[in-house]
Amino acid sequence: MKRMVIAGGTGFLGTSLVEEFKKKDWDITILTRGVSETKNVVKFVHWDATSVGEWMSCLEDADVLINLNGKSVDCRYTEKNKSLIYSTRLDATHALGKAITQCSSPPKVWMNAASATIYRHSLDREMDEYTGEIGSGFSVDVCQKWEAAFRQYDLPPTRKIILRTGIVLGRQGGPLKPLTMLARLGAGGRQGNGNQFFSWLHALDFCRIVEFLIDHPETSGVYNVTAPQPIPNSEVMRELRSTLQIPFGLPLPQWLLEIGAFLIRTETELILKSRRVIPRRLVEAGYTFQFGNIREALLDLTQRT
Repeated sequence: MKRMVIAGGTGFLGTSLVEEFKKKDWDITILTRGVSETKNVVKFVHWDATSVGEWMSCLEDADVLINLNGKSVDCRYTEKNKSLIYSTRLDATHALGKAITQCSSPPKVWMNAASATIYRHSLDREMDEYTGEIGSGFSVDVCQKWEAAFRQYDLPPTRKIILRTGIVLGRQGGPLKPLTMLARLGAGGRQGNGNQFFSWLHALDFCRIVEFLIDHPETSGVYNVTAPQPIPNSEVMRELRSTLQIPFGLPLPQWLLEIGAFLIRTETELILKSRRVIPRRLVEAGYTFQFGNIREALLDLTQRT
């Protein structure tokens, strides 16, 4: 039985991985700041996400360690929240790196979450792993420091992979539910001017990409984890309305989005930044997307929902 350890595995992406890999009879351990217990054949092991402790024994002989730990960026960027966004990512990455160096039989693969938002706001060209241009600002700085923390650890027995993940669409979390609610309320038009690109991914493809990278020992380094066709926000909303059979949606100008973001305690950057990111290295490695266009993904997710 193959063994997977997920740090910070109780969120949307971790839950998606657990759901899929349980079907394949993987032994799964989740490092959590909650209590240690076994629930539905999944082992939960307590850790503080900041320092090496008894939990490190879970890493021995693991086939893969996946680090998803980090406070959600779906919040207001107050100084307190900014500090937590940094610390929950950097501290957990350092704790895992230090733990691996102390393992007698370390994990075969260490995948660390990262974000496609590391690239600049791009309307003019696609951003791949080779020529993509790094942006600036708070979110980009978080991404750069996060990846730097991961790269700090030289671990020859462990293959290391950075997952620069786009906006994942799924039933259990992510932006699909609030976007669907807006569409049903009649506000499913473009957001802002609607020309900002949306680098998306179906949750099932996220899980299949993780499996693909585990199974291909030649893969390492940075991978953009997005669907191959980023599309403008206006097209995303049009496809969503079509899928839901809603003929019309009022547009939401930036000033109204700013008010709404303040009221629900989030930031407009999450919807207004143009992420035109493509997964060139995944395609070169031979990965085939199950959901390569947005219409197929939305049809699958909304019908299943």
